[in-house]
Amino acid sequence: MNRETPVTADDDGAPKPAAVSTGERHWRDTPNPIDDSDSPSFEAVKRDLAKVPPVRLVITILLLLLSLGIARYSWGLPVSRGFDEETNRRVLHFPARADETPIRLPIALDAERALYDARAYRATLMRRVEEDPRILVISFDQETLRMTAKRSPLDRTMLAQALTNIDKLGARAIGIDILIDQPQREDPELFAALRTMRTPVYFAYATSSANAADVESWQQEFMDRWFAQLAGTNIHKASIRGEADSDNVMRRWPQHVPGLPTFMPIALTGRTEFTGYEGSVLYRSPANVERNVFAEFPIQLFADPATASAFADQVKDRIVLIGGNLPDVDRFDTPATRYTDKTISGLEVLATETAQILDGRMPGRVGGGMLWVLAILVVTAGMFTAMLDVRPWVALGAILFQLVFFGATPFMFELIGMDTYGLPAAGWLAGWALAFAATNAADRAVTSDQRRYAQSALGKYLPRDIAAQILKDPEKLSLTGEKRFLYTLFTDIEGFTSLSHVLPPERVATLLNAYLDGMSNIVLDHGGTIDKFVGDAVVAFWGAPIARPDDGDRAIAAAIAMTDFTANFSLKDSNDGAMLGRTRVGLHYGEAVVGNFGGEGRLSYTALGDAMNCAARLESANKHLKTVALVSQEARDRSTSDQFRPMGRIAVSGRATPIVVWEPAQHMDPEERAVLCRLWTEFDAGSLAALDEIKQICLTHSKDTALAYFATRLGEVGPGALSN
Repeated sequence: MNRETPVTADDDGAPKPAAVSTGERHWRDTPNPIDDSDSPSFEAVKRDLAKVPPVRLVITILLLLLSLGIARYSWGLPVSRGFDEETNRRVLHFPARADETPIRLPIALDAERALYDARAYRATLMRRVEEDPRILVISFDQETLRMTAKRSPLDRTMLAQALTNIDKLGARAIGIDILIDQPQREDPELFAALRTMRTPVYFAYATSSANAADVESWQQEFMDRWFAQLAGTNIHKASIRGEADSDNVMRRWPQHVPGLPTFMPIALTGRTEFTGYEGSVLYRSPANVERNVFAEFPIQLFADPATASAFADQVKDRIVLIGGNLPDVDRFDTPATRYTDKTISGLEVLATETAQILDGRMPGRVGGGMLWVLAILVVTAGMFTAMLDVRPWVALGAILFQLVFFGATPFMFELIGMDTYGLPAAGWLAGWALAFAATNAADRAVTSDQRRYAQSALGKYLPRDIAAQILKDPEKLSLTGEKRFLYTLFTDIEGFTSLSHVLPPERVATLLNAYLDGMSNIVLDHGGTIDKFVGDAVVAFWGAPIARPDDGDRAIAAAIAMTDFTANFSLKDSNDGAMLGRTRVGLHYGEAVVGNFGGEGRLSYTALGDAMNCAARLESANKHLKTVALVSQEARDRSTSDQFRPMGRIAVSGRATPIVVWEPAQHMDPEERAVLCRLWTEFDAGSLAALDEIKQICLTHSKDTALAYFATRLGEVGPGALSN
């Protein structure tokens, strides 16, 4: 046998490779090539990206950029649509201008609004309050319209009477959410009442430039003349401009528009620090569901001095808001409308904003720079999660945790008092999902190639079905030693060492590679695992990493196929004198320790123990017994094959008990095999006549040296003995 690697023996006689110097650099300094458990890091990302095909890499990068854009701009793109008066055409502006409408992504915007409404409504339920003692709402309702027989404009006589009575009750300030934009015959009464007001009164005012849809230029001109007549009185203009979103939900304060007077809630409270505030409207819920946050009464109760005096405690030192509360005019949805189907009047929106000012609540929003940081964090998390190489349940846990975290974080921000309007909650989830999907697709493309390569590599040592199972469930390949009962097989070529000295080295290499390739195919085709090659020897086993019920039959069939293969191989490749000797095979069944063994940097999946040693001894015993293949009694008993003939007992180094061995004899007549087995059993029991019959069988097989030597040995050692 040609041992190209120096071999020594361990304590029990099993061969093992001797240590070989590898130079100054120690092998522990090199990375483990089979360790593919890199934790996700930027270096790992760079290595993985380097393996992605260029076209797929470009697509992946574009998708990641898209996911980043979604995670940052799901509320609206940084582009606005405006109108160029010089060209009389619509134009786009980047970055978006504050006085223009930004371009929205309809589906993303709807999702963001829905999530914001859920957060705001949840926060509203957490902000339950008793009836606000600082604000009183007095409204024109349906009953008022019936009594005055007037719908639009609202009756100014009743307004004048109510203002006079409220002024006497000591209100802190009065805000009137009614536009006086056209003349009425009851105007003299209203003027008379307003000129005598001691309480500051703030009337609604709007301009045609800021409210083109509701106010025409002639209406603005009328309001300007009307207020000019009240100069020097306690009557003031105040803006009532509101900015409902396109879905008619009043979520935020209006933008401050130059040219408009002070916003009415700011004017009523005198808190000028709220000027320019454009945050969210902070709605509240009543502590008592049967009452409202603000006390509200119809205006007709205050038009009559007798009934008005009964509300003295309700009016004194309060901010009074007067306006319409009608079912079909000036009504808005709130974040709670999705869940309660209730709308509120514009008058109540003003009351809510006034209370927010009195509470001093101006929650800040996350700035643009931080939104970029969060978007990058979200996309990066999706990328790294897609590259996690962990157990499926761990990966699923990581995915669920991140989805819950990124989904719940905006709710937590809202509950602790942050303004989350404009926070891309849906964008985070969508951006994370897109980044995960894009990276996962690229990673799968690389992994698929690696998997095919790994399956091909495993297929050189394991059967393809077992290799596929291990790739699907790596736990089936034990990474630590475990005891298994295996069918262990050793082979050797007779005279290969001498042959290797005769042939040129390149011819030896070609011949040996072709031989080992054929032997490997036999092992794999029969479901075995290739342990190693030692020169021209093949070491294989059945029963690990996955055991099968018919492993015994597979192993014996492989042993027979190996002997046949060598004979055919020699005939085919002997044209240049490269006639290989017979392949000797030893097969045993026993317990071994199987797993990955080696040092810190190199591992080998192999089997160790008595079963391996015994198979090696059986292979060596072929030379002494003139046989081609020897199978131990333990292996034969676990096979359904009957193609064996006895070869007696042999003593094996390292074992106290002799081994009964059998030789596969598939070419021998089955009846003769059966007779030979019977005769050997009889001889072993003490019948010397059985030996004569065995010798008679040998005469009919004059060229069968193994059988002849078997009969000779029996005659030499006698019944019940063993061969050395």
